[in-house]
Amino acid sequence: MYDFNTLYEAKTVKEALILRNEHPEALILAGGSDILIKLHEGKLSGCDLINIFGLDQLRGITMEPDGSIIIRPLCSFTDVATHPLILEHIPVLGEAVNQIGGPQIRNIGTIGGNICNGVTSADSASTLKAYDASLELTSVDGIRILPYAEFNFGPGKVDLKQNEILTGIRISKESWEHTYGHYIKYAMRKAMDIATLGCSVNVRLSDDKNTIDRFRIAFGVAAPTPIRSVTAEASANGHALDDELLHMVGEGSLVDVMPRSSWRASKEFRLHLVKELARRATIAAIEKAGGKING
Repeated sequence: MYDFNTLYEAKTVKEALILRNEHPEALILAGGSDILIKLHEGKLSGCDLINIFGLDQLRGITMEPDGSIIIRPLCSFTDVATHPLILEHIPVLGEAVNQIGGPQIRNIGTIGGNICNGVTSADSASTLKAYDASLELTSVDGIRILPYAEFNFGPGKVDLKQNEILTGIRISKESWEHTYGHYIKYAMRKAMDIATLGCSVNVRLSDDKNTIDRFRIAFGVAAPTPIRSVTAEASANGHALDDELLHMVGEGSLVDVMPRSSWRASKEFRLHLVKELARRATIAAIEKAGGKING
């Protein structure tokens, strides 16, 4: 049984924005894979809902004239993982979301919901942060563009104003062109489990494939929010492909993370995972880019 107060059905994006403005306390219902579970458990009893699931304007993945890839928030994880533009230009994002839950969850859960929930374990989050994604946040007053790096305030808390709806996720051509990534999810089980730790790396190599031209690394469940390691990135950029690079990436990552102990893993074990997954994901991303660690 679902104990909610009022369900508002938006027929257009404009109508959804008006409803959002008129009922700022109402929750946005997209795929429902999280909200419906919480409703069933009684955690959101008496809430109001604005259903946007039927808005096809908020579905689809396209490339803009400037080469930016736009992912609309109602794309399911399956949509993202199988879309030709993602497979060609950002396959690591498809690989990351393909590790969320099981097929049923991936068919109904949306990438927008995954972001707006604000949880540090969101499998799409670290890859999107590592690709410098920006968010299109829309209200009746207009569109606000926000770097995804600035979106998370704390566990479950995001910079989404009460009258706003996420309407797009943008990855610029500069971020994906000639760039190769790898995502590793460490979990207690291989399927249907939340990450104990996640690590996403992408690299762009020099023309001779001997040095790092650009390096990005981000983690999930290594801090209260999904987090980039700017220390590891700074130490890797311009570095030769050798064992010292891997050492600096691992040590640099430890500077920026703030894992905690939970029933899934201790803080100490998560710190070990940060260093090891950073190393492994870096090696894999470099190999995908046509390089090789010389050690």
